[in-house]
Amino acid sequence: MTFRPVAATSKAQPALEGAGVHLQRVFGFDDPSLTDPFLMMDDFRNDDPRLYSKGFPWHPHRGIETITYVLDGQVEHADSLGNRGLLGPGSVQWMTAGSGIVHQEMPSGNSKGQMHGFQLWANLPSSLKMTAPRYQDITAGDIPVEGDDDGTVVKVITGSFWGKTGPVDGIAANPMLLDVSVPAGRRKVLPVDTRANALAYVFAGSGTFRDASDPVGIKVEKEYRGTELNIRDMTGNRTLVRFGSGDEITVQAGDEGIRFLLMTGRPIQEPVAWHGPIVMNTQKELRQALLELNNGTFIKHA
Repeated sequence: MTFRPVAATSKAQPALEGAGVHLQRVFGFDDPSLTDPFLMMDDFRNDDPRLYSKGFPWHPHRGIETITYVLDGQVEHADSLGNRGLLGPGSVQWMTAGSGIVHQEMPSGNSKGQMHGFQLWANLPSSLKMTAPRYQDITAGDIPVEGDDDGTVVKVITGSFWGKTGPVDGIAANPMLLDVSVPAGRRKVLPVDTRANALAYVFAGSGTFRDASDPVGIKVEKEYRGTELNIRDMTGNRTLVRFGSGDEITVQAGDEGIRFLLMTGRPIQEPVAWHGPIVMNTQKELRQALLELNNGTFIKHA
């Protein structure tokens, strides 16, 4: 087994999207090849409905897949093809926009007004950019949950892990998306596809993704002395970790435990022409998509 070193880390940055939704952009600022096949990720987390309730009114997508994972509150969605649905706590929607769709997503909080979820954009290869749109709506109860003897819990949204296979299938980049919780003081080794790019986004607790021979952290928060590592610097809330090559990652949880999304996907390695919610391979294709959006021929599959 080959340990994956930490290649880079970054903090999510405040952003304003939709009709005035305050969120944190995890990535999507830089060269898309660094996170290929993933393009962008947002963490929408807020306790004040005034900062998210106007939502994301009608807008188009083409050439990508959008993955929405709700932790608290709910998201009501509708589209130009007549589909409607409600994503509750723990549920996932994997939407393959393909040739084009126009939809809206309207969040609402729980009884305390709290809203928390994520949206991840995954690219489509040129051969599938004009495929028919497709939805996979997954309820919390449909997502396999696997636990280990030390208290580690993994929710398998897509891909296969520890003998469980997630309910989302037929995805171009053969990704794995996991919601991982490791209890305080525990050290876990997690296998990953050696051919895939790998990212971890920490959204609760703290820890380190470096092994004992390289105990250098990202953000000084507090001292933690574990049984196997002696580490001062810990990766904390709203931190993205991008890994180098290898077939396993190691995580050492801090004294509050750690919870993170683990994302892996095989890179598509194609040119990216990107304008807002439309992602094609060439500027010519991008201009054509915008022209069709303006003249009413954007939707190809009813």
